[in-house]
Amino acid sequence: MRMNSRWLRAARPYGIAAAFLAAAMLISALVGAADLNPLATVSALLDRLGFIRLPSGLSPLDRAVLFEIRLPRIVLCALVGGLLSIAGAGYQGVFRNPLVDSGMLGASAGAGLGATLAIVYLGGAGPSAVPVAAFAGSVGGVAVAYLTGAAGGRGTATLLLAGVAVGMFLTAVQTFVLQRSAQDLQAVYSWLLGSLSGATWQQCGEILPYSAVSTAVVLLHGRHLDVLSVGDEEARALGIRPGRTRLIVVAACALAAASAVAVSGLIGFVGIIVPHVVRRLAGTSYRLVLPLSMLAGAGFLVLADTLARTVLSPAELPIGVVTALIGSPVFIWILHTTRAVRT
Repeated sequence: MRMNSRWLRAARPYGIAAAFLAAAMLISALVGAADLNPLATVSALLDRLGFIRLPSGLSPLDRAVLFEIRLPRIVLCALVGGLLSIAGAGYQGVFRNPLVDSGMLGASAGAGLGATLAIVYLGGAGPSAVPVAAFAGSVGGVAVAYLTGAAGGRGTATLLLAGVAVGMFLTAVQTFVLQRSAQDLQAVYSWLLGSLSGATWQQCGEILPYSAVSTAVVLLHGRHLDVLSVGDEEARALGIRPGRTRLIVVAACALAAASAVAVSGLIGFVGIIVPHVVRRLAGTSYRLVLPLSMLAGAGFLVLADTLARTVLSPAELPIGVVTALIGSPVFIWILHTTRAVRT
């Protein structure tokens, strides 16, 4: 009996986070420009799960809206939110700093430069050119920042400063390219503000392998991040190699963030505020923070995207604008409530 109660207490945070994600996805499925019958929509979703056969009563057009337009966007949004959140939590564990996310290590700037180059110079190469270029730019930006910081050999502070410097350089190159191609400004800024409109099941399938690999690696290193939080010397005494752990976690987080950015554009604040809120509610152990951040981030971005596509319906707000409007006050709260930052 005691073992059962202990297991229930341990599973409770995961159950709450999973319920939050499920509720966010259901709300998003029920809300939109197309006025779908709520009961018929729920029946169609349950029928598609295969556990129970229910006649939905949805017309073929409504079923197409639900299963070919709305659901792919919800699933892709959940994947992107989960990836950004777990990447942010992983970076915060590596740098022992709650104010760090992937944008501070060159991932966002690299993705922005890659997407800009693709839009300006490869506009006729097809719709896949921009995501591929953004993915390559994001991974490349983190790689350059990590190699530059590691060459300094002065710990995580040097690595973080190298990331900021590389990010500023890549942003400067992006600005230079845009100044020479003013006709592409609208397309570039539309991508930079983030959007999940036009999401397809194919996009979900394309990033799923990268999502699975990157999240698995980060989750498996939760205990290592807990040990690193007490210091490198203590970590070595417990048989953990800090440099190797940081490299693996940074690489996995870079892969996660690059996969998300490639299909969504730049979406800010998710990787900072979600892990921080989770840490406040569930504790500081990364064995809890990482998986809960992934679930909570997925639900948060689904709700943010629901707002983005319904507030000005039938027009849409860029999802990056919505996350910034929500994230900025939360980030200010984080700054005021974070007493000390260790790097």
